[in-house]
Amino acid sequence: MAASGTPHRGLAFYLLIAGIVLYTVFPFYWAINSSLQTSQELFSVTWFPPSFHFENYAGVFQGQPFGRNIFNSLIVAVATVGVSLLLALTASFALGRIRFRGRTVLLLAVLSVSMFPQVAVLGGMFELIRALGVYNSLFGLMLSYMILTLPFTVWVLTTFMRELPKELEEAAIMDGASPWVMITQVFMPLLWPALVTTGLLAFIVAWNEFLFALTFTLSDTQRTVPVAIAGFSGASQFELPWGNIMAASVIVTVPLIGLVLIFQRRIVSGLTAGAVKG
Repeated sequence: MAASGTPHRGLAFYLLIAGIVLYTVFPFYWAINSSLQTSQELFSVTWFPPSFHFENYAGVFQGQPFGRNIFNSLIVAVATVGVSLLLALTASFALGRIRFRGRTVLLLAVLSVSMFPQVAVLGGMFELIRALGVYNSLFGLMLSYMILTLPFTVWVLTTFMRELPKELEEAAIMDGASPWVMITQVFMPLLWPALVTTGLLAFIVAWNEFLFALTFTLSDTQRTVPVAIAGFSGASQFELPWGNIMAASVIVTVPLIGLVLIFQRRIVSGLTAGAVKG
């Protein structure tokens, strides 16, 4: 009975995997398919474009500073990830390796910041950005994005920092190493999988963020790609440049896919590190 049921279970498993892959990949495939069609062809359902038209990709960069918007997103996302990882690395050392009163409460307070929806903190962030004089600037976006990325990076890196052997820290102290030396030369090489994983997830958050970018920027030259894509307009709802919108969506999604493929080994190591303790 058990042997006869095994093939059916294997078939059900592969069908489930195929369904998940289809569910996740199909929207991106449909975006590529639509981006290669003309405006007239978009109104007929075709699973494969009858002919390849790249005018939509060229049209994305005509009439709006889309290249500048991509550069803005890249600068803001990289700066946000860099500062978040630097602060999270030092904070995780204090929260994960140093015992002090209120450590758990402080860690829970950091995590609780990420539980608030963006709309709930939008008004307060707007007043802060305006008071600092960084409205409609990339620095203002980076500052606002930190409220989304920093709590997550601190929590994850603290979890990994706690799992590192205490003998490494004791040996570094015996050699006279300062806390900064222990962080950068002892712990950081062991935390690379976790840094890559959290950094990539933070990069995706910053790259795709829309609400703060829409609220804290005013000019087209300071906007990021999500806001720029939302700004594509036509004469009416039915005359929106859907081909250009799909092409722009493909352009901004390909870098994320490339990063995942490049760092996939470290991502898997970062997600599974600490799951099995020997």
